[in-house]
Amino acid sequence: MAVVVLALGCVKVAVHYYSLEILELNSLLTSGIGGAIFIIGFLLSSVLADYKEAERIPADIRTSIEAIDGDLESFASINAEFDLAGCRRILLATIDKLRSGLGHARDHKDIPPVLAEIDKLTPIFGRLESMGMTANFVVRLRTTQDVLRRSMLRIYQIQRVEFVPSVHVLVQTLVFSIVAMMLFLKTEGDPASAIMFGFISYMFVYALYLVRLLEQPFAKGHGSVDDVSFFLLDELEAGLRRSLNEHVSLHPVSNPGS
Repeated sequence: MAVVVLALGCVKVAVHYYSLEILELNSLLTSGIGGAIFIIGFLLSSVLADYKEAERIPADIRTSIEAIDGDLESFASINAEFDLAGCRRILLATIDKLRSGLGHARDHKDIPPVLAEIDKLTPIFGRLESMGMTANFVVRLRTTQDVLRRSMLRIYQIQRVEFVPSVHVLVQTLVFSIVAMMLFLKTEGDPASAIMFGFISYMFVYALYLVRLLEQPFAKGHGSVDDVSFFLLDELEAGLRRSLNEHVSLHPVSNPGS
């Protein structure tokens, strides 16, 4: 971003040096800048709503996974035949595939493998009633699975769908037009003019970058500090792995595939 602003500053210096500044400052130009700021602000406020929703999704995912694991652990304590370790491996694989699917190598939106992992719980839940679990607990597990699936689908939608593409075209056109007009706006060539040009250019160029960034709040592995934090899922994964290892050590015979 700093490189873009610096390059624009150099172009502005060259334009001034070769006396190519042909536009006079008038109310039309200032009105155009004000209108562009308003439209960009509207777009940012709309995208920010999705970003705020995205920040709540990791908590929903953790709540769902912990609820499923807790109910299955309670059932396993009274039914030694139930494969609790296998279910925990599915839950761990769900977290792992979510993290890798949102990575830079998979364009931050490879969610179908996560959904496939969640679907592996369906036949397991279908056998629970015949193994002795009461029907209301089975219904609760299926409902929690649907909540977990809905959270993943919401991530999938947020990552893939671009907010009003026509508005993007409008904003980009406005930004490029405003910067171009400012490049050819007559100035006195003093440091104050250069600083003001750099400040306004930075504001518009960074706004375009910010819109693209907020549209994909789960851009993992992209070198950004603005992506939604997964610390809740990191803690959950560590707890599940610890519980899995403890369960396998206590039931080595009942889990031959571990």
